[in-house]
Amino acid sequence: MSEQDESINAEVVDPDLGAHTPAVADDVLPDTLYLMPVPNRPFFPGQVQPVAINPGDWGATLDAVGKAGHSLIGLSYVDQLDPQSLDTRQFPEIGCVVRLHRPPQGEQLQHGQFLAQGVKRFRIVRWLSDTAPYLVQVEYPRSQGDKDSDEIKAYTMALIKEIKELLPLNPLYSEELKQYLANFSPTQPSLLADFSAALTTASGEQLQEILDTLPLLSRMEKVLTLLRKEREVAELQGQITSQVNEKVSDQQREFFLREQLKIIQKELGISKDDRTSDAEMFEARLAGLDMPEAAAKRIHDELHKLSVLETGSPEYGVTRNYLDWATAVPWGVLSEDNLDLKHARTVLDQHHEGLEDVKERILEFLAVGSFKGEIAGSILLLVGPPGVGKTSIGRSVADALGREFYRFSLGGMRDEAEIKGHRRTYIGAMPGKFVQALKEVEVANPVIMLDEIDKIGASFQGDPASALLEVLDPEQNSEFLDHYLDLRVDLSKVLFICTANQLDTIPGPLLDRMETLRLSGYVAEEKLSIARKHLWPKQLQRHGLEGEQLKINDAGLKYVIDSYCREAGVRTLEKQLARIMRKSIVRLLEEEEEKLRVGKKDIDSLLGRPPFQPDKPLRGLGVATGLAWTSMGGATLAIETSQIHTLNRGFKLTGRLGEVMKESAEIAYSYVIGHLKDYGCDLDFFDMSMVHMHVPEGATPKDGPSAGVTMATALVSLARKERIKRPLAMTGELTLTGQVLPVGGIREKVIAARRSKIMELILPHANRRDFEELPDYLREGINVHFARTYREVFEFVFHEHRREKSLH
Repeated sequence: MSEQDESINAEVVDPDLGAHTPAVADDVLPDTLYLMPVPNRPFFPGQVQPVAINPGDWGATLDAVGKAGHSLIGLSYVDQLDPQSLDTRQFPEIGCVVRLHRPPQGEQLQHGQFLAQGVKRFRIVRWLSDTAPYLVQVEYPRSQGDKDSDEIKAYTMALIKEIKELLPLNPLYSEELKQYLANFSPTQPSLLADFSAALTTASGEQLQEILDTLPLLSRMEKVLTLLRKEREVAELQGQITSQVNEKVSDQQREFFLREQLKIIQKELGISKDDRTSDAEMFEARLAGLDMPEAAAKRIHDELHKLSVLETGSPEYGVTRNYLDWATAVPWGVLSEDNLDLKHARTVLDQHHEGLEDVKERILEFLAVGSFKGEIAGSILLLVGPPGVGKTSIGRSVADALGREFYRFSLGGMRDEAEIKGHRRTYIGAMPGKFVQALKEVEVANPVIMLDEIDKIGASFQGDPASALLEVLDPEQNSEFLDHYLDLRVDLSKVLFICTANQLDTIPGPLLDRMETLRLSGYVAEEKLSIARKHLWPKQLQRHGLEGEQLKINDAGLKYVIDSYCREAGVRTLEKQLARIMRKSIVRLLEEEEEKLRVGKKDIDSLLGRPPFQPDKPLRGLGVATGLAWTSMGGATLAIETSQIHTLNRGFKLTGRLGEVMKESAEIAYSYVIGHLKDYGCDLDFFDMSMVHMHVPEGATPKDGPSAGVTMATALVSLARKERIKRPLAMTGELTLTGQVLPVGGIREKVIAARRSKIMELILPHANRRDFEELPDYLREGINVHFARTYREVFEFVFHEHRREKSLH
């Protein structure tokens, strides 16, 4: 019998009947078939398996097959199966005719499944119905090739070998092989090839290609390729599974061995469980600590509680965390202070230029501690513009004392729990920042810096500033209560150093607890020294340059300071020096030079056009120069007045002035009008004059009472029609009776005057002491007149021959 006829007399087993049923012969296969699409993968001859359908879509097709009487239906592979949009062009030309075993009818259709046995390939010749139920005219092509040829036999053996190698890799293959051997002979190459293809997990397109291939030899070649790929994938899967199992088994083995080891060690008394180990660790931490009695009792109670809790309970974790924090606090552990004043002065001078008054105050503080033999806790507040060295001074104080240093920023802090800790009942509860600081530094007397205390916030979660009242009060912080520990912690040995840019936003009760030290900023000479000794070497090291590779002369540094960096601090100066470094490095690399020298003439090309030009105080009729204080340091302030017209009386203010400054202008206007005769002015000048007073730089908000005498002087100059003939600046609050009251920020204002090269000043007499306390290098060359009343100011400004003897 030829291979072409091998499917005619093959017997199959009906799983329902348990009997061998002969396959339908070619001569009884019908010429027309009802057609049903199958998704995922095609059906092969000889294959027996259930087919799932949607009764609502294909119930009518199965009814039509049942009425036909031969129980045969054609199955065609369709990849994207959507019964609503199915088109006949989606059906492949070759499909498989199958025999339905006990076709479902009536209520059985609701189960949506039937058992199909593949019989033979068919080819669609003509469509008789292109809507469901689909009906087609078919023919049954035969396989092409001689099954008795040596080449076919060789491929048959190769297929059988590949199947044998697959069997140990997956038990499912053996079940399908048993089913095949129960129905067909392994010597039937066509059925063997189809079975082998169905055995694989190849894609539907690859399997349809096998079904379309009628030449037996070509089909077997393609199937052999699929089997080999299947074997490789199965072997890889087996390796992965083996590795995972091996890893899991090793972990299980290690776990069991460790558990056995724990039990053995426990029985022998040479090991302890986790609970005992934790308790012993905490008790070891307590050794050598000088704890208050209440704290010791509380911790011992928690240790006893820990000893009776199960390690797996949530309460055990909470108690263990509490003990971890409570025993980490350095109760009574103090570091030894270095009270050598010479060493302290050396450290402060080494790290900071200028700021002599601040250094002296810090040395006084250290001297008192040296005299007493100990430095008690204290609270210092360093106030000054950004970049003047507030934070670095705090670190220098710690270095001078030999104490540990801890810094954290209060800027933007909105939750008081950051200060006093969370209650233990909350998930993720932690102590406050001060307990965390003590744990980190491991001593009870560190230097703790509270940065940006003027920028502390408040919210519905509490007011951190109010929580700081207890911390920064020397009478209370010896018994500071942290909410998490619920224990009294002694902070009286801590040296607190706070920093702020301004005092306005610090609550009064909090400010009252701190000793304020003002850092006013640096003059040009100090900036030059800082740049030469500190900033330039620091930037050289940061950019990987040697001192000989890049140098800048003093003229260049002075030009950078005067034309690019006029703020009170040196932060912008450091940025500009870093910019010079970067651009110089580019030149060194591009021009292949070994050394580069930077002078004044090179600065503009490196940094661009300078943002500041040399100050030229405004002069003219009705113009006076005042001195102002800002958060960025001191500044000169020109005040201009002008007679607009003589049609009616009026007074207009511009320059974005605050309420206090507006009131100062109105007071000055009223005072001058009331004393026109005293100051030699035309008595009718203001009666018919519209006067406009303007403070330049209108985009900058301005406020404060210190411009009162300057505004009055500008109005007197306008009314007398007399200009101020020399560079002169003044500051002071004016009253309606002509009194000149003291103002703040004298140091900053003197620095601003020096920067503008104004060497003659008028200050309130009550500020004489503030001026005399300034360092000599700030007072040198400055002529100062102190005035109690505006009459004295008038004499200094307009009657030069009657000026008081200047102070130098």
